[in-house]
Amino acid sequence: MALKLTLKPGERAAINGAVIVNGDRRSSLVIENQARVLRESDIIQPEQATTPARRIYLPIMMMYLDPATHEDMYDEYERRLTEFADVVSDRKALATCATLAAHVANGEFYKALSACRDLIVFEEARLVHAP
Repeated sequence: MALKLTLKPGERAAINGAVIVNGDRRSSLVIENQARVLRESDIIQPEQATTPARRIYLPIMMMYLDPATHEDMYDEYERRLTEFADVVSDRKALATCATLAAHVANGEFYKALSACRDLIVFEEARLVHAP
């Protein structure tokens, strides 16, 4: 099944590691085969990994976009997920960690990123209410 990707003017996307930048008009691309695609809004830079959940997200994102980094990034991901799970007691967040880990173990990195975004939302809600 094809993936239709609609980009806003100036929006970036990464497709199989190549960054594309849309022109000055909204446009659509149809990707007819398997490809690793992330929109600009789903990409974080290393300097943006400033919270525990974002530090989990970054290595998963790298493994998704560039399979050659899998060995190096897996250890980082595993360490960060363990650190996060060790200090969280919320059952829903821990269940999300387990789901995320299962997706990574199965090579389903895009699904793992989606689960990790839930952890980022959880974390942001807690940080806003922190004393």
